[in-house]
Amino acid sequence: MAEDRILRVRSLLDSVRAEGRTALTAPEGKVIADAYGIAVPGEELATDVDEAVAFAARFGGPVVMKIVSPDILHKTDAGGVIVGVEGSADVRAAFHTIVDNARAYDPAARISGVQVQELLPKGQEVIVGAVTDPTFGKVVAFGLGGVLVEVLKDVTFRLAPVKPDEALSMLDSIRSAEILRGVRGQAGVDRWAVAEQIRRVSELVADFPEIAEVDLNPVIATAEGAVAADIRVILADSQPTPRRKYSRDEILVSMRRLMRPRSVAVIGASNEQGKIGNSVMRNLVDGGFAGDIHPVNPKADDILGRKAYKSVTDVPGEVDVAVFAIPARFVASALEEVGRKKIPNAVLIPSGFAETGEHELQAEIVTIAERYGVRLLGPNIYGYYSTWQDLCATFCTPYDVKGGVALTSQSGGIGMAILGFARTTKTGVSAIVGLGNKSDLDEDDLLTWFGEDPNTQCIAMHLEDLKDGRAFVEAARATVPKKPVVVLKAGRTAAGAKAAGSHTGALAGDDAVYDDILRQAGVIRAPGLNDMLEYARALPVLPAPKGDNVVIITGAGGSGVLLSDAVTDNGLSLMEIPPDLDEAFRAFIPPFGAAGNPVDITGGEPPSTYEATIRLGLEDPRIHALVLGYWHTIVTPPMVFAELTARVVAEFRERGIEKPVVASLAGDVEVEEACQYLFERGVVAYPYTTEKPVAVLGAKYRWAREAGVLGGGT
Repeated sequence: MAEDRILRVRSLLDSVRAEGRTALTAPEGKVIADAYGIAVPGEELATDVDEAVAFAARFGGPVVMKIVSPDILHKTDAGGVIVGVEGSADVRAAFHTIVDNARAYDPAARISGVQVQELLPKGQEVIVGAVTDPTFGKVVAFGLGGVLVEVLKDVTFRLAPVKPDEALSMLDSIRSAEILRGVRGQAGVDRWAVAEQIRRVSELVADFPEIAEVDLNPVIATAEGAVAADIRVILADSQPTPRRKYSRDEILVSMRRLMRPRSVAVIGASNEQGKIGNSVMRNLVDGGFAGDIHPVNPKADDILGRKAYKSVTDVPGEVDVAVFAIPARFVASALEEVGRKKIPNAVLIPSGFAETGEHELQAEIVTIAERYGVRLLGPNIYGYYSTWQDLCATFCTPYDVKGGVALTSQSGGIGMAILGFARTTKTGVSAIVGLGNKSDLDEDDLLTWFGEDPNTQCIAMHLEDLKDGRAFVEAARATVPKKPVVVLKAGRTAAGAKAAGSHTGALAGDDAVYDDILRQAGVIRAPGLNDMLEYARALPVLPAPKGDNVVIITGAGGSGVLLSDAVTDNGLSLMEIPPDLDEAFRAFIPPFGAAGNPVDITGGEPPSTYEATIRLGLEDPRIHALVLGYWHTIVTPPMVFAELTARVVAEFRERGIEKPVVASLAGDVEVEEACQYLFERGVVAYPYTTEKPVAVLGAKYRWAREAGVLGGGT
């Protein structure tokens, strides 16, 4: 059955191509719809007015009449659509009007006839479509249809093809989801029928990569089903050049030698301070890298006390990484030597490639690297740090605080912001990697490696684009069940579309697609740079939650209100406190305090009240996460609060009771030291903000859901 439909559609598309067309006519669209089980109304193609009358009479009610022309893509713009035609006289008049309008719109247009289509009953108009995204390939879209799609642009996207449950989830992913369930006494739509339209369109474009765009707009969704009133299919002018693919094993082999090298060569090493080649050498030597360091410079015999080689081919033994610190114009010839030496990785620090318009020069080095099997990191990067190997292969400031956070950036400036943040917050990192132009190695390669790296507990990535969105999604899906992946995607503005507003292509702005697909991949998207960095350092600190019940314990009513707002804003659930638990909390708080949730113990309480309520929150198995709001008083100073909180949390962890605990500390400057003390002991705490600790908790919950800790993805 599947083979038959593919043969039918293949034959049709070949014939359209043979005629030099990229747009299918409505009758051709119906052939595809029938082949894939896409529900459409009954219709016939009338080549003359008498046929139109006969077909309309056969449908036995009002009809829609539309021009059919391979040269008129937007039928409504041409005055080629008339809705609600009934009776032979009106059908005749409509036929002539449509044809006359089409000839006036485009005198040269070929007219195949007029489509006579069953008029569908009133229902909710939705759009189902697919578009070829430059990053993610075939993407299926769903949203409110008709005029609303142009006004609201309330659309969601998924990678095609989608499974039935993924298609169904799209109905709940738009802002207007409630409309589909039925409002103001109206019946909801047949959700499975709509989801099937989505799934079948996604299968169609997955089976035929040459289909650039599909629109079912509108689809009339009712309680009884979902039928596409119109189907529009556009073929691509050309197919993109396929990217070279590497297997998972190939990626891991090369990345292992890049991140855990035994021998590094520095091409362009120098004794002269101020040169990049000197900075890289000094960082490698001073950083304590235990492997071999081989300077390469044809004009030097000795660099920083190490024998220098005229060419990398002269270096004895195997070399795992060649770091380039030479001008761009010399890179290609040196890369040839690296290839002949069978060095698997080249780290290209130089700029002057595609980022400055030198696309041919970059294409040349990619070709050389592929010929020899050399993986390229860069060009146009600051280098990279692999802290557990004491490896600092960069011309920037060194960093050697070992830990579980892997950080990557496409931008050098962002890379240095990462470095400064890590130093200020004492964040331990497993690696910091610059990606630059991403001529070869990119985020999916790094994700594949960091997903397996035992020294990495959390991965945070700044990116401006993805070369291969599908490869990234595949790598992310393999990594997220094991450890969180945080992404900061720069460039939130939509690319702007060429097609009309009602078409899927116009709705697939870069950020809209990225947002939905990144969520589909299970990664945590950070709204800003500081958020990405805070998520990265905090997520490994927090244990995974075992359930959704969040309780706020606060010493200040105002903080409690703001913390409650933050809980809601981050998609978390404030626990509805049962009577017995409410009574237990009331035993520890003054009469003028407030139980419920938040639990307001008031600001004048001694340390014992904080401790008792925190203990109760950790002890009760119905509570899954705690949000603490502290208010600086002399009765309970900041460090007293920090020490008692850390002590109680540690005590419960020793007993096997681990719950995420975050804290917001309001007060004088002493709260800064208290927050650092708590952070170092497994309580994520921030001064002067109620939003940040809860945002981190929300990020942990999003990861826990995607990883299956809470029983399913979002």
